[in-house]
Amino acid sequence: MQDKSVIITGASRGIGEAAARNFASLGAKVLLCARSSGDIDRIASEINANGGTALALSTDVADYTQVQAAIDLATAEFGGVDVLINNAGMLEPIERIADATVDAWDTIIDINVKGVFYGIRAALPVMKAAGGGTIITIGSGAATSALEGWSAYNTSKAAVHHLSACLHGEESENGIRAMILSPGTVATNMQRAIKKSGMNPVSNLEWEDHRPPETIADTLAWMCTPDADEFLGQVVKQSDPEILNRLGQK
Repeated sequence: MQDKSVIITGASRGIGEAAARNFASLGAKVLLCARSSGDIDRIASEINANGGTALALSTDVADYTQVQAAIDLATAEFGGVDVLINNAGMLEPIERIADATVDAWDTIIDINVKGVFYGIRAALPVMKAAGGGTIITIGSGAATSALEGWSAYNTSKAAVHHLSACLHGEESENGIRAMILSPGTVATNMQRAIKKSGMNPVSNLEWEDHRPPETIADTLAWMCTPDADEFLGQVVKQSDPEILNRLGQK
């Protein structure tokens, strides 16, 4: 990853923050994107203070203009875009379909689906001009498992799983490495909201049952290497024993 240009959305906490710190520690130049600037400014400053290279840009992935601005900034400051991690996403509100809030559904689709498409669409011209690049989207087992109260989230994740597969089919010949990472349950604030909801079996899990975000960050970095090429166009499941064995994880 030395001197590679990496954009991470939803980088203010959880998987996004851990990924930003990890890629930077491996020598990558990292652009942290999130809707609010406070946390990403702090994280970028800490990365730079420790000898890394990082920039922060307030970015709402539901706004294509802002996503394009992130691609433009990375291209101008880092010389291109080698890796795009589509991590930004939301699950709440957790509610049954009969009680679903129309505006909330719109917001989840705007962020979880359109936000991923916007990142892909904006990054593709830059990556293809450079001969290729890696686009990894954070997916979920919820893409294939119906869970009470998660209808909007389930639907959005199923959509981006297919979107990534379409990207692979159309652009792999142009050097675009498209994959989904299904991380399982991760110890982030999202799990606190799930626990509080008391809805569906996931809410019954204890905090220690969830993987730390740093483990997911290690997997994301590995997915950017040729060792992961056999998984191009597919869903990498964090819990897959083969993946755990390869990465020396539990």
